[in-house]
Amino acid sequence: MRLEGQLQWLLGMPGGERLTRLAELTEAERRELTHHWRLFARPEQLAPEGDWRIWLIMAGRGFGKTRAGAEWVRGVAEADGRARIALVGASLAEARSVMVEGESGILSLAPARRRPVFEPSLRRVVWPNGAQAMLYSAGEPDGLRGGQHSHAWCDEIAKWDNSGDRAMQSWNNLLFGMRLGEMPRVVATTTPRAVPLVRRLLGSDEVVVTRGRTEDNRANLPARFIRDIRRSFGSSVLARQELDGELIIDHVGALWTRAMIEQCREAAPASQPVRVVVGVDPPASSGGDACGIVVVALGQDGLARVLADASVTRPTPERWARAVARAAEVWGADRVVAEANQGGAMVESVLRAADVGLPLRLVHARLGKVARAEPVAALYEAGKVRHVGQFPALEDEFCGLVSGGAIMARADRRTAPMPPFGR
Repeated sequence: MRLEGQLQWLLGMPGGERLTRLAELTEAERRELTHHWRLFARPEQLAPEGDWRIWLIMAGRGFGKTRAGAEWVRGVAEADGRARIALVGASLAEARSVMVEGESGILSLAPARRRPVFEPSLRRVVWPNGAQAMLYSAGEPDGLRGGQHSHAWCDEIAKWDNSGDRAMQSWNNLLFGMRLGEMPRVVATTTPRAVPLVRRLLGSDEVVVTRGRTEDNRANLPARFIRDIRRSFGSSVLARQELDGELIIDHVGALWTRAMIEQCREAAPASQPVRVVVGVDPPASSGGDACGIVVVALGQDGLARVLADASVTRPTPERWARAVARAAEVWGADRVVAEANQGGAMVESVLRAADVGLPLRLVHARLGKVARAEPVAALYEAGKVRHVGQFPALEDEFCGLVSGGAIMARADRRTAPMPPFGR
């Protein structure tokens, strides 16, 4: 029986019987079958049947999204030597390290006799039959202009740079170039985040969506990883997004939206700081839920940048004070601004005990948290604030503040100070 026939025969068997039959194959046959993705993939990792144009795999960490995307690309390339494939990552470095050379990347999955050649200088992957894939960065939308492709794999689209609308421009430029072959197709893989591009795809009738959770791939993940990660994050908003693959939608009337925050994100500060301030919101008691600690810098360009969220949960007074002192030292803070509504003398004495030379300023809040948040949110809307990196817990807190005085209740409630702009 030919190997392809054996594959079809095995696919039709129940799991237990399949293992028995696999043991009867020769070593060479078993080696070859390890590269037949359909034999080992879960159904949700296989491309949908029928006439589709865009397939979005939106699932939790460890689901097997990268493997599914890379195997789909490999299948397309090996089946058609005329295939011209776009590989689009958040950056060229990520496209190379994850999509091409990663543990679940294209090179790692290919059998030796059909392994493609990667040409880094040309940003190109070439298969023995002539099929080609080109690497692109979603951070450089113009790089996708003019290219023509029959297929595309876009990885972690929720991580694409949203500043200056780059993510949407890159996607649009890619679609304009999908004009080779009889049925151009795009696969997008991502962990969910409510960024404009993801919401656009979910709202389109021409997109086939596959959803999934981290636990769906339990057989290929260390049991301790799943147990520990669930213990650490529980049913928090972050866990629902990163593990359960749930798209967290903005609250009606929220002062901050996910899209607003994504628009202000930077990978690294674009301007040198002229002043650094640590904002502190101490817990109301020694058993408080959290102490909010945020580091913010004013840049030479006049923009404020959130550099770090050093908040600590359920701390003793000594522990949160040490965290404040450490943040001030690490970031070279010019000022530490702490709310003193809950026992000002205690706040000062605890902080002085941690670092007697701390450049401390105590302030008393006269308004509620939401009222104080409104002018800060206005600065974000005016484009005067940047987030250097990602701060999931802090950003969840912001997006839970609703105009009119409401604060959306969540199981992972924590205290976050408003960034101390201008202090």
